[in-house]
Amino acid sequence: MSSLPAASPSVRPRRVVTDRRGGRSRPPYDTFNLGDRVGDDAADVAANRARAAREIGVPEERLVWMGQVHGAEVAVVDEPPTAPIAGTDALVTRTAGLVLCVLVADCVPVLMADPVAGVVAAVHAGREGVRRGVVPAALAAMTRLGARPADVSVLLGPAVCGACYEVPPAMQADVARVAPAAAVRTRRGTTGLDLRAGLAALLQAAGVAEVAQDPRCTAEDPQLFSHRRDGVTGRQAGLAWLG
Repeated sequence: MSSLPAASPSVRPRRVVTDRRGGRSRPPYDTFNLGDRVGDDAADVAANRARAAREIGVPEERLVWMGQVHGAEVAVVDEPPTAPIAGTDALVTRTAGLVLCVLVADCVPVLMADPVAGVVAAVHAGREGVRRGVVPAALAAMTRLGARPADVSVLLGPAVCGACYEVPPAMQADVARVAPAAAVRTRRGTTGLDLRAGLAALLQAAGVAEVAQDPRCTAEDPQLFSHRRDGVTGRQAGLAWLG
């Protein structure tokens, strides 16, 4: 049985989460909107994406985008696609310099990396994605490429917090069947969801030793896009790559 080659010692995982500052989009997408399916001017989105590539020092064509659908499909990529990968909510790669991009405006951007095996992933984990198991599916895809959960570190990026994310009791129960720790009470004492807490518990149960959480709430922080707060708005991005 052949084994996968170890990652080059000169290549290491990198992670970035953008916010809404510094772009050229106009209200209500102001200003650094990276979402191309939210009604923003296409030229402004293209300029923002080009800036994102410049800021992290990669050619724009090395940015890999998804056609996110709140599902659990995972795509393994080894070269730049010519278009966003349709019907996908998780990307995994072992190829250095490919930047995996996940767009969010309340959902959790999950950025995963095994620096030993040289495998990274970017996952879009909203309520439906958590319920359908998109993060365990991405971890399984990483494992098939040589990653070990004990070597994986995870960043759960900014998302709507449990104090703000009110849902009906039946919706909470649907998610809690998969991620029990996600079931919380909101600031108002109503049924709510803390998706980051639910995901952290799932990842730890899967053997992932390092799970960090960005504490910012998209609904509370004006420097972040929030669909729940604003309705029509832009998207920030979580980026993961080997560089």
